[in-house]
Amino acid sequence: MNLLFVCSGNTCRSPLAEALARKIADRRGLEDLSVSSAGTNAQDNVPATDEALLVGMERGLDLTGHRSRPGHLEQVKQMGGRGKVHVIDEYASGIVNTGISDPYGGDLDAYRNTADTLEEELEKLFDRLQS
Repeated sequence: MNLLFVCSGNTCRSPLAEALARKIADRRGLEDLSVSSAGTNAQDNVPATDEALLVGMERGLDLTGHRSRPGHLEQVKQMGGRGKVHVIDEYASGIVNTGISDPYGGDLDAYRNTADTLEEELEKLFDRLQS
């Protein structure tokens, strides 16, 4: 299974989602899983923001090797993702939601809140994938 997390810039939300998903998958013993991230407006090869790095460290995640890469929703659909592209919190709950807030430009608490929400929604996502 392939999971691709896409946000705007691929420097905070999607790298955190990628790292958290790997951690959750490891904890659940899911081995046949490929996890990556990209951004719809991402510049190529930009590191994760300092805040994302810090919040990642607080959670035992290493984002130091992360480098952004562009990825557009339509490209994902054309690569075989049509019908398989979902907003994390919508897929996890089955309810139409607004998505997960972008902490970019915010303080550490904004990044922590986003990471908390991501972790909660990813747990639900993996529950659904495993059922």
